[in-house]
Amino acid sequence: MSELGDFLRAKRAAASVEALPFPSSGRRRVPGLRRDEVALLAGVSVDYYTRLEQGRETNPSAQVLDALAHSLDLTLHERRYAYGLAQIAWVPELAEAPEPVDATLTRLMERWPGAACFVLDPLLDIVAMNRLATNLFQPFSTTRNLVEMVFLDPEGRTFYADWERAATGCVANLRATSGLYAGTARRKELLDRLTSGSAYFAELWAAHEVEPKTHDQKTLRHPAVGEFVIDFDAFEVSALPGHQLVVYRTEPASAGERAFHELSEMSTTSAQDDLVTG
Repeated sequence: MSELGDFLRAKRAAASVEALPFPSSGRRRVPGLRRDEVALLAGVSVDYYTRLEQGRETNPSAQVLDALAHSLDLTLHERRYAYGLAQIAWVPELAEAPEPVDATLTRLMERWPGAACFVLDPLLDIVAMNRLATNLFQPFSTTRNLVEMVFLDPEGRTFYADWERAATGCVANLRATSGLYAGTARRKELLDRLTSGSAYFAELWAAHEVEPKTHDQKTLRHPAVGEFVIDFDAFEVSALPGHQLVVYRTEPASAGERAFHELSEMSTTSAQDDLVTG
């Protein structure tokens, strides 16, 4: 027996017979699908699947695990768990377009007092921002992608007081978060835009530095509220594998706190204007 075999057997017992895409007949002694039905759905032999459940086969390929996950209708977290049991690196799919963030997370971001919060996907596309972050990044012409903001928007060199440090860290972070998706169309399109638009990005990318961002401090310059220091932390979003929740904070009674207060007031005014004009 093996943990992977035990897991597959439990998920097979919990699977719905009604969901089978082909007719099934005969008396069932136990609930769930038969081994031959799972094998047929996954495109593997019954003998091979039986050996997996019995622990006599311990090295399934990623393709086999994907097929079994589809056959047994495993959740995202169950797929990740199955990969771990098989000791295979799990790579969540990269959607063709940035995925929306759950409303629960966006509400939490809005209720985080005095913090600018935004969510990055594996390509550092910004997929959600709270109102404070929206006003913080207002000087940029677009907030589609953080790396594009740093390298392709002229505002980037002004917004980040130590632009070269910010640029180096941004590229190393992109290497770390997007490395699993080498060869995907979305990643290639982003890299093409960046390398053709910035010789410095191309130089940094060629250096192959890999360093995910978890915590750092930066000095920002905002045209409306001046220069100030922020601390930021990045957290994994379990509901969206490969995504990061980034939180910008300031020290109490600092220029940063005053700047964030002014930006927050601007956000409130903007929201009220939207309600009036809406």
